[in-house]
Amino acid sequence: MGVTGKPTGLWAEELAVPYYALVDAGAEVTLASPAGGPAPIDPGSLKPAGQNAPVVERFLADAGLQARIAKTSKASDFDGAEFDAVFFPGGHGTMWDLPVDAGVTRAVERAFAAQRLIASVCHGAAGLVTAQRPDGQSIVKDLRVNSFTNAEEMAVGLEKVVPFMLETRLRELGGRFEGAGNWQAFAIRDSQLITGQNPQSSHLVAQELLKALRAA
Repeated sequence: MGVTGKPTGLWAEELAVPYYALVDAGAEVTLASPAGGPAPIDPGSLKPAGQNAPVVERFLADAGLQARIAKTSKASDFDGAEFDAVFFPGGHGTMWDLPVDAGVTRAVERAFAAQRLIASVCHGAAGLVTAQRPDGQSIVKDLRVNSFTNAEEMAVGLEKVVPFMLETRLRELGGRFEGAGNWQAFAIRDSQLITGQNPQSSHLVAQELLKALRAA
């Protein structure tokens, strides 16, 4: 995590909640990461077995899913237009990895150009900041968008650690940022984008994505 020396990665709940919402509804889910191979889970998002939320306990006990997380495909191996939707869970690790990966950027750009759904929760919106429309504008320009807020980043004391403030960046790119109070569940959909604010918003984003997929 930047200069802190602390490990980070995905936030377990932000992967587990949408993953199970999608697969339980019959969706086929492909897992990918910038480098491929094991996708790290932020240790701060996990408690000892038996002390986590039920969905995280299910996630930890799911040997098949754990094997998939340990051997993800590379994002650059895929064309985002192949999928009905692209989803980015959060966790602080995404702030360093997603914006600098050409495979992630290309997948999002191809998905956007093909009118596919693009969803994120919390810091997962870092996967959106380098993607452009065919006209060269940011994909978030003039769209209502949301992510982990500046206020929440300051509340956890990492505003000087992260490479940039995500809310600020989305605003700079022309996104119409909307948010709720700290740790409040909040998600919005505008056109192809579905974005949520924090771990508490994972369920809302998943439900909005499912609703959009069913209506497609």
